[in-house]
Amino acid sequence: MSSLTAAPRATPGAAPAPVRPGRLSTGSAFYLQVSILVFFLAGSSAPTPLYSTYQTEWGFSPITVTVVFGVYAVAVLAALLVFGSLSDHVGRRPVLLAAVVLQAVTMLVFATAGGVPELLLARIVQGLSTGAAAGALGAGMLDLSKAKGTIANAVGPMAGTASGAIGSGLLVQFLPAPTHLVYLVLFAIFVLQAIGVALMPESVTRKPGALASLRPRFGLPPVVRRPLLIGVPALVAVWALAGFYGSLGPTVVRLVTGSGSLLLGGLALFAVAGTGGVSVLFLRTVPPRTVMLLGMVALVAGVGVTLLAISLPAGTAASTATLFAGMIVAGVGFGGGFQGALRTVIPLAEPHERAGVLSTAYVVCYLAMGLPAVVAGVLVVHGGGVLITAREYGVAIMVLAALALLGLARQGRRTPALAPDTR
Repeated sequence: MSSLTAAPRATPGAAPAPVRPGRLSTGSAFYLQVSILVFFLAGSSAPTPLYSTYQTEWGFSPITVTVVFGVYAVAVLAALLVFGSLSDHVGRRPVLLAAVVLQAVTMLVFATAGGVPELLLARIVQGLSTGAAAGALGAGMLDLSKAKGTIANAVGPMAGTASGAIGSGLLVQFLPAPTHLVYLVLFAIFVLQAIGVALMPESVTRKPGALASLRPRFGLPPVVRRPLLIGVPALVAVWALAGFYGSLGPTVVRLVTGSGSLLLGGLALFAVAGTGGVSVLFLRTVPPRTVMLLGMVALVAGVGVTLLAISLPAGTAASTATLFAGMIVAGVGFGGGFQGALRTVIPLAEPHERAGVLSTAYVVCYLAMGLPAVVAGVLVVHGGGVLITAREYGVAIMVLAALALLGLARQGRRTPALAPDTR
């Protein structure tokens, strides 16, 4: 699971190029980019319901599941840091075309995978193409419509993650060839999107410095350091939660519900990401500090309810209902905590400093999504099993959320807040 809003950097003063005959209209180009955002994230969550099938067919341990998940997060992070601003220099269209084509190739690797090495390769390439598209998509939608682009950047990643998890779960549960069909469907979608990108007008004027833009940059101006330090526990908590449900979530669902349904495995990530996306949409006009407070309270409550479900007798209606209720509340915490933390910090930086601040924040996010999931896989094998690890993981997330709340309480209202977006 990931967000493609890592560093939308529109070129200052650059006007969209005139639309030539045979090119898509501005409106069509915008919605094409929205669809790319959604389906890139859908592709990233599509393998989640299949991990148990891969385990059964190839005989690997939960450590391998979490490593497969973790390498994707690391690959996205690497691509974000290296290619995040490349489209400012070479244009949005070339970067997006390369990323979509690479994503289509990745689906073929998934569909023909015969073991863990191919699965790892597919996840790495998928992460690189997703991260490479991030800056171009984030900035490209803002180029075409600042108001709609802001909403799409906030809601699209979670909507894509949710739809990929549930869509994959439906396909693998009810249709044949579960380890092939979902990827072939996505392959066809990416081919169509590549054709659309080829017909898309360029929205920025190219400028020199492409090679220099590939050098990762980090920057934390003094005014941002303390608020970001307060926000770090929140960022780690919400992305560690996403990493857990994206890797071991289906196994937890199977053990708590007593059902081997692959659809239920996809519903776990769908509940967290889908509720997160809805909460971002509905809380976008609420002051960011309030959003972060609500997010952390919801995270503590949601994870607490989930831990209660794990303690109930497995396979009962009560344990199943309690588990998904906890996931939904935790999803509100995911969306609110993430957006609240970023919106509390980013407005404090000057425009020329925001890319560096965002890069630093996303290093925290993607490391929090990947590394704790791998540690959880190790604990599952060498510790007390999946459910005990889930309890320990949940307690750690609640402690981090409590630290974020404590930091907000001590900070008071000294941090300037971003004015509500009423556009």
